[in-house]
Amino acid sequence: MDVRMFGLENPLFSTLQHLMDAPEEMEKAFNAPTRTYVLDAKAMASTPADVKELPSSYVFVIDMPGVKSGEIKVQVEEDNMLTISGERKRDDDKEGKYLRMERRVGKFMRKFALPDNANTDAISAVCQDGVLTVTIQKLPPPEPKKPKTIEVKIA
Repeated sequence: MDVRMFGLENPLFSTLQHLMDAPEEMEKAFNAPTRTYVLDAKAMASTPADVKELPSSYVFVIDMPGVKSGEIKVQVEEDNMLTISGERKRDDDKEGKYLRMERRVGKFMRKFALPDNANTDAISAVCQDGVLTVTIQKLPPPEPKKPKTIEVKIA
């Protein structure tokens, strides 16, 4: 609503109009993604992974060229979420200047929801030749329940 169309160009009415418009501006600010969320989303989008299911395990394979194994973090969170994260850093070479920089540097992260039969106590992670392989063993299938016979007594 424009206060000028009613002839109310008084500064008091302008201030009141501004206050009435403030909730919409505040709502936009509160609904905006946080900087951390945006950075995490970029890190996840730029970290491709292969996921395989084998008869006894799940295997996650991620290319990590130039990343030392100490810079990679593999975690399982409480809600069966596998998180692989770390940071690829550029060498600080003071000699010379780059003519082209195409290799990606910065944080990386991937999250995977694990199936119910993933044994989170039997996980291994190996980084060899720039490829991280995380293997999670499967839990054995539950044994089928045997019918329980209840003796019927005479009352």
